[in-house]
Amino acid sequence: MGVKERKLRQKEEVRCQIVSAAWGIVKDEGWNSLSMRKIADKIEYSAPIIYGHFENKEALLLEFTRQGHIRLLELVKESKEKHTDPALQLEAMWMAYWDFAFSNLEYYQLMFGVEMGCCEWQNNEIPEVGEGRLLINEVLETLIKSSKHPEADPCLKFYSLWSIVHGLISINITRKMYDEDSYREGGHGDLNQAVLKDAISGIISRIKE
Repeated sequence: MGVKERKLRQKEEVRCQIVSAAWGIVKDEGWNSLSMRKIADKIEYSAPIIYGHFENKEALLLEFTRQGHIRLLELVKESKEKHTDPALQLEAMWMAYWDFAFSNLEYYQLMFGVEMGCCEWQNNEIPEVGEGRLLINEVLETLIKSSKHPEADPCLKFYSLWSIVHGLISINITRKMYDEDSYREGGHGDLNQAVLKDAISGIISRIKE
């Protein structure tokens, strides 16, 4: 291995240490406790080394936001591929979104600004956001075209579904209406599950009418 390759590998190793240390702080203390100084102390590097990899805390938050959206997109894609019926695909995709929120609570809080400030970013910085939206819209458009109202606006239906699912998630997080250990293990509260499914199936049924 040449000198250049070795330096690049060492640089990537330090970057991974920074990200790992930051994630450890978030898991233990929450997003609001994260600071570049704490990261430096945790991995025993000077602050300038940390800033050499991430310009500021916002840049680090952007990296975690990007990671979260990549994970969410993977789950949504997997759920879609389990079905061929667009109605079942749509329900499964939003259920995957719900599962992601509670299985990856810290990511979700950062991605959507729940109980904290949302990280600022441009659309071209996290293309997975647009890709996920497009994936859901394609299923919505297919479902609408086969309905009695093919002129319906898929954008409106998307925001109706997103508002309901995100709203219920946010209520659960901010009011602690869920068993955190249960959700992290893939479980669901009976009432929440019933409300969620009722809301999603209700909108899907109206689209199909």
